[in-house]
Amino acid sequence: MNLFADIRALVVQSLDQMVSEGVLPEGLDFANVAVEPPRDAAHGDMATNAAMVLAKPAGKKPRDIAEVLVAKLCEDGRIEVAEVAGPGFINLRLGAAVWADVVTKVLSAGTDFGRSLMGQSQSVNVEYVSANPTGPLHVGHTRGAVFGDALASLLDFAGYDVTREYYINDGGAQVDVLARSAYERYREACGHAPEIAEGLYPGDYLVPVGEALKEKYGESLLDKPEADWLDDVRDFATERMLEMIREDLAALGVTMDKFFSEKSLYGTGLIEKALKALDDKGLIYQGVLEPPKGKVPEDWEPREQTLFRSTAHGDDVDRPVKKSDGSWTYFAPDIAYHYDKVSRGYDQLIDVFGADHGGYVKRMKAAVAALSDGKVPLDIKLTQLVKLYKNGEPFKMSKRAGNFVTLRDVVEQVGPDVTRFVMLTRKNDAPLDFDFDKVLEQSKDNPVFYVQYAHARVRSVLRKAEEMGVTLTDAADLTDEAEIAVAKKLAEWPRLVEIAARGHEPHRVAFYLYELASEFHALWNKGNEKPELRFLQDGNPAASAAKIALPRAVAVVISAGLGILGVTPAEEMR
Repeated sequence: MNLFADIRALVVQSLDQMVSEGVLPEGLDFANVAVEPPRDAAHGDMATNAAMVLAKPAGKKPRDIAEVLVAKLCEDGRIEVAEVAGPGFINLRLGAAVWADVVTKVLSAGTDFGRSLMGQSQSVNVEYVSANPTGPLHVGHTRGAVFGDALASLLDFAGYDVTREYYINDGGAQVDVLARSAYERYREACGHAPEIAEGLYPGDYLVPVGEALKEKYGESLLDKPEADWLDDVRDFATERMLEMIREDLAALGVTMDKFFSEKSLYGTGLIEKALKALDDKGLIYQGVLEPPKGKVPEDWEPREQTLFRSTAHGDDVDRPVKKSDGSWTYFAPDIAYHYDKVSRGYDQLIDVFGADHGGYVKRMKAAVAALSDGKVPLDIKLTQLVKLYKNGEPFKMSKRAGNFVTLRDVVEQVGPDVTRFVMLTRKNDAPLDFDFDKVLEQSKDNPVFYVQYAHARVRSVLRKAEEMGVTLTDAADLTDEAEIAVAKKLAEWPRLVEIAARGHEPHRVAFYLYELASEFHALWNKGNEKPELRFLQDGNPAASAAKIALPRAVAVVISAGLGILGVTPAEEMR
């Protein structure tokens, strides 16, 4: 059930009648006719712009259309009041029975209430985290992991067929640095002082890797030149780091459907195949790029290179794919990887990048547009930085990591549920302050607590109802403004799901849950003043059964929303 969609269908039906009656001309496009909550709740429950958007194509004044439309809408039993406002907007008020029916529909559907067919089983690949396999995940990766995972769950809830994917950056120079760093820890395990030169990874997390290398190879690698041990140590250390990353993700409740290795692109012809696909479209050429103004990028050379004509697909400059010495640029395997994703037949691609990858947005979009002939959209979401605070001070670095705060540091401090919810209390492209003290605070100012407290309160009511022998029933009539306000907020859930999914904005779910919790707590507090609003009516099991339908519905929607965010609903607050 989507009440806003239902009322929009009523509006369109009424407009069709006006066309058949000759009030409106044939051939009008109703695509831009919307039914939404009014900006000011005092104006009604819903508002439609139908008369405004149809006036010009119909050759009529907005109010003339609105007045006829209002009369038709009022014929429907759900519409209590329909009135024209301003130049031609129509405000609607729905009857109390509609809101009681919303509660019934929520309870009937359970946590599937709000699920949408919007995606119509379109396939979407969501790539996120994709951290270099050189160490534990840090707090920046944490935000990307939570955002990507919640977005994937949101799209699944909206009817899409979603694949969660991790791109393993194991084909570049950083894994050679990992191997050299692990080798020093191997030397340490063999009784030698490690030489952690500048540029190597200093974290203690490599100590167990060194010990495992000693267990496998004994001291046989000590006297060998680097060329003899580099490949084996690199593969060994990379696999150990991936195990650590999987464990980090599991601690956060994140499970990937697919891991794709960058290394698998090299020496297999996949990069060459992808670039040939672009060459066949006339988008690969030999040339010399103009020197950039300001900071010189790492892929610029004052010599002839193999270039991708990315400007043909919206980029600012063409991009090198092969250097003058014949080696690939960093961009070449990225093209090949996305060529592989396009070849797998996805309808949409979504990449979640850190804030430092903003410069890759246009070139990657250009590459996917070229590879798919514009048929597969790529949306790139950037997650901004997270600033950590504790006791009013910036949170200290992790000794285990060497130079950053790890995902485990955060999860061990506050738990996965708090971590996930807080990471979604800001839009992905806005900086986020994560205060360890505030996120555990039991107050209205802490959205995690406020939402969980609402769910825990409902569970408490239901436990008491069970002790009283109350049998659960459908909703009673809702008469008080506070009761109706809660039901109205419940009715917004299906619409919110579609808006959030369409915009790839899972933070909207967190915001909505806070608003729903606020309405619920307001009703609870009002019940302290007006006994007739209390969910459990002393000595009246029948009235209690009807009254608790509304909080039960609140718990259902909160549970569904938290499920999208990857957060476990609280049964009780401690």
